[in-house]
Amino acid sequence: MTTLCAELTFTAVAVPKTWLLLPLLLVMYGAGVLVIREAVVRVGGGWPSLVLLGVAYQLAEDGLGLQALTSPRMYGAADWGLRAFGVNLTYWESQIGVHVVLSVLVPIGLTNLLFPAQRDRPYLSDKGLVGAVALAIVGVFGLRVFISGLMDPGYRAPWGWTAVFLALIALCSVIALVVLPHRRTRRLRPSARSVPRPGVVGFVSLYLTMAFLTTLLPLGLGSHLLLGDLMSPLQRLFVAAMTAVPFGLLVLRWRAAADWSDRHRIWLIGGILVSHTAFMMYGSVSAVCVGAVTLAVEVYLLTVLTRYVRRRSTGHRDGRHAGRPGAESS
Repeated sequence: MTTLCAELTFTAVAVPKTWLLLPLLLVMYGAGVLVIREAVVRVGGGWPSLVLLGVAYQLAEDGLGLQALTSPRMYGAADWGLRAFGVNLTYWESQIGVHVVLSVLVPIGLTNLLFPAQRDRPYLSDKGLVGAVALAIVGVFGLRVFISGLMDPGYRAPWGWTAVFLALIALCSVIALVVLPHRRTRRLRPSARSVPRPGVVGFVSLYLTMAFLTTLLPLGLGSHLLLGDLMSPLQRLFVAAMTAVPFGLLVLRWRAAADWSDRHRIWLIGGILVSHTAFMMYGSVSAVCVGAVTLAVEVYLLTVLTRYVRRRSTGHRDGRHAGRPGAESS
């Protein structure tokens, strides 16, 4: 699910050859996010812990594996915006948003919708977790050898920044797995506020996702920024942050509403996924065609998921009624 959400419905739209990297991507994305999910569930953490480990995951992938955070040549990311102190800051901010949401939160959210009974349970045994950690490490080295090594041969990230990335990964992990679970004393209490209709939630998530991506990244990861010279690189960093942070706070407010439902979750995720794919369709006829097919498949599968969740919810209600005295008359 992670590989599909993060890469195959994004990069593979404009670069179909990405499918050739599927084995490596499954190891890197799949094992890495599985480790994150397992660790958070085992310590009793919640979404804040997932967000912080998503940041650590992004540092491991882009900082240690791809080395794209510091490379002046990789992906041409140094030309996308602000580069300072030897770091591609615009690329860094964009990938924090992409990986926290598309690599971690969205796939885990979809999996929870599919298998709600397993939502708070580990998937793996202790040996399985050790194996997943080993695969995730292999995935990082695989990115270093097969992607960074081929696209940016000879480049080595400065040792100073490598040490900073490792320290940040360790700090995020400690806060996510030690500090935050002890502060999670109670679940979110429903508020009296009402959440908008699912379609409105979907539109808002689609719009704000596109606003975030187009503020920081060139359309289709090409050479054309939608906003062009309307903002300086530093202003784009600020505007993107002011898009992402209020969006996250808005979702937290929606989740606290008493009428927040699985349908709302599906529309929220759907808006993000559709916008994520549409962003990559600019620049070539093939990207438009592949993107259109991908969007159609996404919408179809999300529709199927909505029907599945509705049937499951109806079945649970019927089961509860059947177990009550006098249920037949009601």
